[in-house]
Amino acid sequence: MVKSTIRAAVALSIAASSIAYAETITIATVNNGDMIRMQGYTDQFTAQTGVDVEWVTLEENVLRQRVTTDITTKGGAFDIMTIGMYETPIWGANGWLVSLDDLSAEYNAADILPAMSGGLSHDGTLYAAPFYGESSMIMYRADLMEKAGLTMPSAPSWSFIAKAAREMTDRDNDINGICLRGKAGWGEGGAFITAMSNSFGARWFDGDWNAQFDTREWSDTLNFYKNMMDDAGPAGYATNGFNENLSLFQQGKCGMWIDATVAASFVTNAAESTVADKVGFALAPDNGMGKRANWLWAWALAIPAGTQKEGAAKQFIEWATSTDYIELVAANEGWANVPPGARQSLYENPNYQAVPFAQMTLDSILSANPNDSTVDASPYVGVQFAAIPEFAGIATDVSQEFSAAYAGQQTIEEALAKAQALTNDAMEAAGYR
Repeated sequence: MVKSTIRAAVALSIAASSIAYAETITIATVNNGDMIRMQGYTDQFTAQTGVDVEWVTLEENVLRQRVTTDITTKGGAFDIMTIGMYETPIWGANGWLVSLDDLSAEYNAADILPAMSGGLSHDGTLYAAPFYGESSMIMYRADLMEKAGLTMPSAPSWSFIAKAAREMTDRDNDINGICLRGKAGWGEGGAFITAMSNSFGARWFDGDWNAQFDTREWSDTLNFYKNMMDDAGPAGYATNGFNENLSLFQQGKCGMWIDATVAASFVTNAAESTVADKVGFALAPDNGMGKRANWLWAWALAIPAGTQKEGAAKQFIEWATSTDYIELVAANEGWANVPPGARQSLYENPNYQAVPFAQMTLDSILSANPNDSTVDASPYVGVQFAAIPEFAGIATDVSQEFSAAYAGQQTIEEALAKAQALTNDAMEAAGYR
């Protein structure tokens, strides 16, 4: 009896000790479908490693604000942050992120697509690992396109898209010809309209960092966008972002949607989309000027410098961005639902090559060049952003002016004049001009 009591006491002591020393990491992430899916598999990571995970899942604009505030103030709220190609090189250069150059050999960092690793590095050092990579492309209802008597080219022009959008619109049946982001936020509607403007010959800055919103090219971009959306877009499009348009498309209320390639797995998932078997894909449009309206992005996992849990954080990053994780999702949910756009080996896998949007996703990623994104030369790197620290604040303000114009609260001319003035003021204050 005494021995049993002692053994029980020892067992309880060991259990209590394990609980006391169990490590918990806190991860901030965006409320996109692939991230939500990842959270569903986190118990498997904990079972393998003993590391518990707490999630802070936020809408995209809120996530950007929270992680930026936390890392600039050294708040220490997160052990892993979900960030992208804009923040990573800047924060890495500032010494705010932990290098990921020492990930294990089994992880095979060399397998990451160069477009992704390049955008998530500074001076050749990897500071964030891509959970998924994306460009943007056209997702469209093949049945509605056929009903309109049109055939989607594999590489369409904006004039074709505008014509198709108007002809596919059926207000009586609540079908909008096209759904596009208009929501304020540099990474929401701001990202879309900047990528679109590239194809119209616009740019944010000239070689002397002067704002360019007083140009014909920006006027053409916004007027084309607003006219098309007023005629063929959903009501309230000025407040719609990625998730709102995804929902509309899945409900069968959009003829076309130009947005992140990562959305393809959701719009073709019969469990989530009412039009899953009717979706076709094409490259983002051009305007005959040699640039397409597609962006380049990765949602990636990074470790803020100063975390006390660097080892556990690296364990999670290796797990979540590995080929093993891809195979885990494929085994449970099919190859169409794995995180796309990050690893070369995925696009060499015959199982994934059979996925209908796989090649178009890769073609879109490879056609976006952050070092040559504008028709006229620009002084910045980036497709849908300018990779300078001041851009996020400036572009958020500019996108708010644009969204107000989309909503009819001011004219396009007024929005562009305000964008020109606030951008130049901010750039002068920052010492660029």
